[in-house]
Amino acid sequence: MLISRPRRRPAGPSLVSARNVVIAGLAALCGFAAAATARAQDTFRPPPPVTYTEKYEVFGGLNFLNGQAGQNIPKRYNMGGGEVMGTYWITPKWGAAADLRWDGGTTPALPAAQSTNPKIQTLPFVSQMIYMGGAQYHWVGNQRAGINLHALAGASSGNFDHSNPAGLSSQTFFNTTGLYTNRTAFNGVVGGSIDFNRSARWAIRVSPDLVFEHFGTELREFFSISGGVVYRFGDR
Repeated sequence: MLISRPRRRPAGPSLVSARNVVIAGLAALCGFAAAATARAQDTFRPPPPVTYTEKYEVFGGLNFLNGQAGQNIPKRYNMGGGEVMGTYWITPKWGAAADLRWDGGTTPALPAAQSTNPKIQTLPFVSQMIYMGGAQYHWVGNQRAGINLHALAGASSGNFDHSNPAGLSSQTFFNTTGLYTNRTAFNGVVGGSIDFNRSARWAIRVSPDLVFEHFGTELREFFSISGGVVYRFGDR
């Protein structure tokens, strides 16, 4: 008596479809896991180090300036405005800088200013446009912060008759208030800056200055401080 082995039946359509679905699901899961791993590696990748080797640097921010608007005015004014400074780093330590500042504010005037007709306001408005060039030196720095020193020289164009009322001559205005006449004079600063690094290219800067100006008969010293944002760019 012959005993025959049962023949295997070919897989039905439903079994083949289920197998394909499982294989496709496993492939998709592997792909998702690989993509998630790549994203995780990018997320935890350390940021680029701060090297201070960029060729260019631009600073922009707000500025405070202290000074006097007249030769014989006993009290000082406080001005506020803005500053833009660009630096081309010739070497990682030395750079050539160009600086532009505008400041405006009210200033005390001599008591005689209240005797005119029409009267002059008690605190006349004055402004200055300061443009300078010079050198910047990178003193020291690490990943968190850096310190620069700078010396700049140029000129300041002062506009001191903003508050001259209509009907009053310029000569009477300047004589009674004691303010300087509108003029351009020497202006220079020596100071430094502290950069608090937010990344390899971006930083927050605080920059105090000793200001020298010659609107009057002698060189006078005042104080200024700026605060804003620095952007470094242009790899060597």
